[in-house]
Amino acid sequence: MNKVRTRYAPSPTGKMHVGNLRSALYEFLIAKHAGGDFMLRIEDTDQERFVEGATEIIYRTLDKAGLEHDEGPDKDGGFGPYVQSERMKSGIYMEYARKLVERGEAYYCFCDRERLESLKTEIVEGKEIMMYDKHCLFLSEEEVQANLAAGKPFVIRQNIPKEGTTTFHDELYGEISVENAELDDMILIKSDGYPTYNFANVVDDHTMNITHVVRGNEYLSSAPKYQRLYDAFGWESPVYIHLPLITDENHKKLSKRSGHASFEELIDQGFLTEAVVNYIALLGWSPEENQEIFTLEELIEKFDYHRISKSPAVFDIVKLKWMNGEYLKAMDFDKFYEMAQPYIRKCLTKDLDFKKIAAMVKTRIEIFPDIAEHIDFFEQVPDYDSSMYAHKKMKTTPESSLEVLKELLPVLEAQEDYSNDALYDALCKYVSEKGCKNGYVMWPVRTAVSGKQMTPGGATELMEVLGKEESLARLRAAVAKLQADTAKG
Repeated sequence: MNKVRTRYAPSPTGKMHVGNLRSALYEFLIAKHAGGDFMLRIEDTDQERFVEGATEIIYRTLDKAGLEHDEGPDKDGGFGPYVQSERMKSGIYMEYARKLVERGEAYYCFCDRERLESLKTEIVEGKEIMMYDKHCLFLSEEEVQANLAAGKPFVIRQNIPKEGTTTFHDELYGEISVENAELDDMILIKSDGYPTYNFANVVDDHTMNITHVVRGNEYLSSAPKYQRLYDAFGWESPVYIHLPLITDENHKKLSKRSGHASFEELIDQGFLTEAVVNYIALLGWSPEENQEIFTLEELIEKFDYHRISKSPAVFDIVKLKWMNGEYLKAMDFDKFYEMAQPYIRKCLTKDLDFKKIAAMVKTRIEIFPDIAEHIDFFEQVPDYDSSMYAHKKMKTTPESSLEVLKELLPVLEAQEDYSNDALYDALCKYVSEKGCKNGYVMWPVRTAVSGKQMTPGGATELMEVLGKEESLARLRAAVAKLQADTAKG
């Protein structure tokens, strides 16, 4: 058996889309699971779509995701260069294209734009495309050489017969046969001398000993053309694995407009890298066990590409948030605090114990930006309606809450120790003396100091963070509010 070698071969055209990252992840997992090599190759032959800085995004994303490549532009494993524009300088693509011309598997095409635009279009797989009519295939050798000598612009096209079928095997879809009449004579070498993506891809995969090719199933329609190239050269074709489409919650193709289509957007939105990688691994693949949370090491151990589904995978942002929340709960507190601190500082200007606030929200948030809605009341009590004091389960009303708060004020004014435990003991003593349940007292106190129905901590935890002076000020303001509202009737 040959050593498993996979490659992630992105084009530097912008941010790394979720689908791109999944391809990279699966290629990495397939290689590492089999003890093989994972290669990074930059496919920059489409100069019109090249985006400045996009190559750096690729490196940065792979590094953050923990997908360390064994070979690449920065790690020569003996198969370089690993950037197509650099490989092109050696003339490798033109050399192989001319070999195909010599074998009759490709030909020079000198047709100008005007002639090409006059050709008829055909509907293939629901799309209207121009099918080249093989006009230049029938030029004599003398005509071809004369055109080349005259410097006439040309492309080199693949010569696909119009009769018969082309068959290839995909690990997920099985054996697929396509009528050759449906295949166009695709361009291999463009008029600027650059190879097309499809042609360079095949040449590079073969010359770099790639054993497994992983890509989205939108490339299934191109696979017969790739297969014909392998057959034309007499090369062994790699293992093909075409991945299912990733859709949004409405089963539409995930788009940049969704706001979470790229890895960097997700990180900017407060998601953890580990959670994103874990979630993306499950977009189309399912393990044997009913397990959802995986470290990268566990994914390497358990990943079997035969368990990849053919059905479209739905990118569910709600599910990703849940998973991210699970990672936050399990995170070491010091690391959590380090990451949460900027979000806390953004919300609060008061000199409060941010560590205690972080401890309160750690198990309550799903992404870091959620912190804001949980702690904004520490800065200032929001406007709220007195009806919030009414709670059926706690058996409280605005009137009963007013009575409790008025009675508690002198107790809390006399209280020196404003630690959570001391405050809780003081309130429990009052509860015992009043002969009521805890909630009858804790609910109005918590409402008074927060102005919210949901808080990350209980009444005494909030008061500990707020301190004596601020807590008493809020309790007095609540009494005044309740008195005024009660007076209004």
